[in-house]
Amino acid sequence: MSQAYRAVGWNRQKRRYDAALAAGVAAYLAIFVIGGFALDAQATVETLLIRACGTAALLLLHVVLCIGPLCRLDPRFLPLLYNRRHLGVTTFLLGATHGVIAIVQFHALGDVNPVASVLVTSRGYDRLADFPFQPLGLAALCILFAMAVTSHDFWLRALSAPMWKALHMLVYVAYALIVAHVALGALQAERHPVLPVLLTLGVALVVGLHVRAAARESPGDVDRAAAAVVPAGFVDVCAVDDIADRRARTVCVSGERVAVFKYDGKVSAVSSVCRHQNGPIGEGKIVGGCIVCPWHGYEYRPADGCAPPPFTEKLPTFAVRVVAGRVLVDPTPNPPGTYIEPASLTSVLP
Repeated sequence: MSQAYRAVGWNRQKRRYDAALAAGVAAYLAIFVIGGFALDAQATVETLLIRACGTAALLLLHVVLCIGPLCRLDPRFLPLLYNRRHLGVTTFLLGATHGVIAIVQFHALGDVNPVASVLVTSRGYDRLADFPFQPLGLAALCILFAMAVTSHDFWLRALSAPMWKALHMLVYVAYALIVAHVALGALQAERHPVLPVLLTLGVALVVGLHVRAAARESPGDVDRAAAAVVPAGFVDVCAVDDIADRRARTVCVSGERVAVFKYDGKVSAVSSVCRHQNGPIGEGKIVGGCIVCPWHGYEYRPADGCAPPPFTEKLPTFAVRVVAGRVLVDPTPNPPGTYIEPASLTSVLP
């Protein structure tokens, strides 16, 4: 696989990010265990590690699910999107550690296979107080495992982008299973209100951010073409002043998302779907003459949609005009890599 596929470069920023993430997780686990002993001298290391890894995984999963809507609401959060996969894999590793220690401690000493024991130990499906919460956690862990092992770029190509995306959208199913796992497990025996309150606030935050981000893309925004097609075949998509310099405005023409970039006194339009992992090109910016995808740093020239050599990725391009301060886009995409002369802002009609 390593010989047949070119992965995203492991640059200095990624190494620093991973080092900070590892240090933060280690500090959290250490503080949790030490604090646990301070509060309960009779607690065992295994029990404290189960709780520490479980709460750390739950906390990181909330962060992972909040990054997407936050980036759509405020571009200042975009740097977090660049390394979101690293957070996801770390979440799985913490969840797996939590699950393995729990299975060994509570299910490894009997005659039944430990994993099978998780599935058959509790049979109180008809009573909420005794509902078997452990199978819910195991099911969520299986989903996170599938996502973690397919996080490498090789699997994006092997599975195809739509299938890969569908698989990774299962994170919301995993999240629901984990919330149920915690609510039916830890909260059944928890008498202090802190944990229920924190879990409720976490769910409200995730749901609220997604609803807010969806409302921002409601009718009249990027998924609805509000402007009518002009006689020449172009669509009025926005005003020139609506686009920040070296940034883009994402619009929808003919059912396709198009990123309209303003740079160096010119305007160009390309497909807003990155060829790498369908990332949102329109949320990136132009650096060094190239559009940089905010997800993994893939670059494309705005005029022809081509990645600079030696890379070969290409985006479809769109013809653009600027008339009386308005940006007009031809809704018919050109073949990927087609050069389209940028529209000059200096020729804007009064």
